Amino acid sequence: MNFSDFKPALRFLLIFLSVYFVLNLLYGIWIETLGQQPDVVTHWVSNQSAAIVRVMGWDAQAIPNPDGPTIRMVSGDRVILNVFEGCNGLNVIIVFLAFVLAFGGSFKKMAWFIPLGILVIHGFNLFRILLLYFLSSNNSTYFYYFHKYFFTAVIYLAVFFLWWLWIILNRGKREGANKD
Repeated sequence: MNFSDFKPALRFLLIFLSVYFVLNLLYGIWIETLGQQPDVVTHWVSNQSAAIVRVMGWDAQAIPNPDGPTIRMVSGDRVILNVFEGCNGLNVIIVFLAFVLAFGGSFKKMAWFIPLGILVIHGFNLFRILLLYFLSSNNSTYFYYFHKYFFTAVIYLAVFFLWWLWIILNRGKREGANKD
């Protein structure tokens, strides 16, 4: 076994880690420049979540928190849920992008798969916030468990499925590259 046997894996790791760290660094710098203001993506996700709750017949508004960088989802004068920057799905999207770019594939496939993957992750994230809103509005003792463990697992399972799909879509490229 020689170094060239590990080249594909090392290339993947180098690209994955580079994309992941660069995008997270840029994202972190951007968040720091906002100070105590919530970012535009958190606004957007919170407003969409509140709109879905209203369509379902419940009262919900997304209001910036004057005391910190969160968006409060409220019903009447009751704060039901605080949506933090980490709840907007961008970190999960960064992990997804890092994998797809590191694995590689044709630009043509990436041009439709990356936006599709972002939409899927965004949809799962909206569903997650919606369910957390209902758990919180009912003062569920399970809120912490669902927030911390269950929904984190669900959203990452969606990402793993997208990765698996990306690998399947690009299998011919990899198999062709490994033929002697």
